[in-house]
Amino acid sequence: MDRRELLIGAAGGLILAAAGNTAFAAEKTKQPAVHQHSHVQNKYQSLIDAAADSVKKGQACLSHGLYMLSEREYKEMAICAMRVSDMVAACTALGQLATYNSPNLINMAKVVMDICKDCEKECRKFEKEEVICKQTADSCVTCFNECKKITV
Repeated sequence: MDRRELLIGAAGGLILAAAGNTAFAAEKTKQPAVHQHSHVQNKYQSLIDAAADSVKKGQACLSHGLYMLSEREYKEMAICAMRVSDMVAACTALGQLATYNSPNLINMAKVVMDICKDCEKECRKFEKEEVICKQTADSCVTCFNECKKITV
């Protein structure tokens, strides 16, 4: 038996075990094995969406900035890439905290507002030459405004 066959067998065993546990739990509680409940819209959904959009645009902007840096030395673009990197990390955390309605969400939103403001400022320097820079700056403004709604 090679490593591939061993992994396939182990994965299959885990799937069967999980299915068995679900069926056993359903039988024990006399409930259907399928998990059913209504999905309620998260009260922070617009904040979650704004943070996710900022992450998406920021990653594209960062990729573009790194490409530009590889082509020539460009100190201002390096500073922008650092601000975008901060924003991507902060907005990722913000989206997660908002998803779970964390008690730390308001404090994180205040920090993200500062980070988005810094990122927007740097991206605006390149918005006339680079479309992704304008899109990232605009997404920072949207995320800032969504954060402001919950921190007031």
